[in-house]
Amino acid sequence: MNSTAISVFLLCFGLVTVLGFVAARWRSGDLAHLDEWGLGGRRFGTLVTWFLLGGDLYTAYTFVAVPALVFGAGALGFFAVPYSSLIYVFGFMVFPKLWRLSKRHGYVTVSDFVQARYDSRALALVVAVTGIVATMPYIALQLIGIEVVVGGLGFTTQGLMGELPLIIAFAILAIYTYKAGLRAPALIAVVKDVLIYVTIIAAMIIIPAKLGGFGQIFGTVPDTKLLLKAPDLGSLNGYSAYATLAIGSALALFLYPHSVTAMLSASSGNTIRRNMVLMPAYSVVLGLLALLGYMAFVSGVKDMPEYAPYFKAYGANFAVPALFLHYFPSWLVGIAFAAIAIGALVPAAIMSIATANLYTRNVHKAFINPNVTHAQETHIAKLVSLIVKVGAVGFVIGLPVTYAIQLQLLSGIWIIQTLPAIVFGLFLRRLDHRALLLGWVAGIATGTWMAVSLKLASSIYPLHIGSYTIPGYAAVWALIANMVVVLGVNLVVRVFGTTSPEEGAQSVNSPQGM
Repeated sequence: MNSTAISVFLLCFGLVTVLGFVAARWRSGDLAHLDEWGLGGRRFGTLVTWFLLGGDLYTAYTFVAVPALVFGAGALGFFAVPYSSLIYVFGFMVFPKLWRLSKRHGYVTVSDFVQARYDSRALALVVAVTGIVATMPYIALQLIGIEVVVGGLGFTTQGLMGELPLIIAFAILAIYTYKAGLRAPALIAVVKDVLIYVTIIAAMIIIPAKLGGFGQIFGTVPDTKLLLKAPDLGSLNGYSAYATLAIGSALALFLYPHSVTAMLSASSGNTIRRNMVLMPAYSVVLGLLALLGYMAFVSGVKDMPEYAPYFKAYGANFAVPALFLHYFPSWLVGIAFAAIAIGALVPAAIMSIATANLYTRNVHKAFINPNVTHAQETHIAKLVSLIVKVGAVGFVIGLPVTYAIQLQLLSGIWIIQTLPAIVFGLFLRRLDHRALLLGWVAGIATGTWMAVSLKLASSIYPLHIGSYTIPGYAAVWALIANMVVVLGVNLVVRVFGTTSPEEGAQSVNSPQGM
């Protein structure tokens, strides 16, 4: 064990714990109201929203998994850089309008909008359930980052005692989230982002200097890892996989409930636009983060005896922690590991709040007790957020980590199927809810079948069209199937005149609703 690193780690963790409890009094509001507890009162300005979105989108798993993918697969891992840039164009166009409608009509979740837009409880329910199911493994994956750094600090992660640090961390998270709601991760995200920037800047200076500079690093990495595989006759190989991964991931990320929750907590549509302009600063950090995968490859940390047990336990996910342990001074290891651990707690808190909002508004209130009061609604959301966290911890403790990774693979495929109902609904007037429901079924079935046919080992499905084989992200192929069904069924409905009620559409898309 490294006592200095552990001391710094605990100091940073103690700081965010204090901030979590202080957050209940920060920008005080009536926390018995779901709008205040679950969305921070929609009062976060540009700076707070920037930190909140950064803490929400760039998670501990991103910190660990992106360099690990570059470490193992090479250039394909850099798909995260263009993808993280594309999402801001998507967000700039879509979310200011969704924010305005949500603010005007009191929507807390995206399913609230879907219910009002299409006057269909069934469609709103499938959007809500898709969001909840897709988010659960995402929360569990955040725990991988905590387990990796706890192991790297010298603690055992086996057995009940090994899981104790994880349980303690999430118990503290549960308590201050229950008390302060979205204000807690918003305040803690500031500390998390500062620690990450300090870590990345230090890594870009210290590690290349130890390895002989960037020229030496790139000169040592083999061409097969530096370049995408060139296309062969009849196949697009790595190019199509890279492109569809970037595009599909960009379309999916802002559809996750935690992303929507962070957006709706902003103080205005212009706050969202400003953030979409400023957020690419994180893409720069992500690109530098991906380079750590090459540095880990060149350094040979995987073959060093002192790290062999960790690589055996965590695989390529230990590449970045191994780099930090090998090249950083102990105090900086503590800061870096704290950045990863806190980078798990912030998004996990937002995800649990987002799923609680969805359940409370679009399942409990819609189908179980429509007359629930504001105070009861918030109390239910708080309890659900606790249950979600307990479920995530239980998932990681009781099941292999590979299950969480496999379910997360399916999550991206599933969540993107809500895009037609949400995005088309914002910009197109004449869409039938039955077409969207059938499209959702087609997309979910197609994407799940593709992933299962690959034995949940990959999300890249080789699509065969004539003599061509086009490998691509299964979520994109499934979304195309979804949209074909939506447009086809919608055309049939219009031709035969069996249109659905338009009350919701009129209330949302009238000039007053714009």
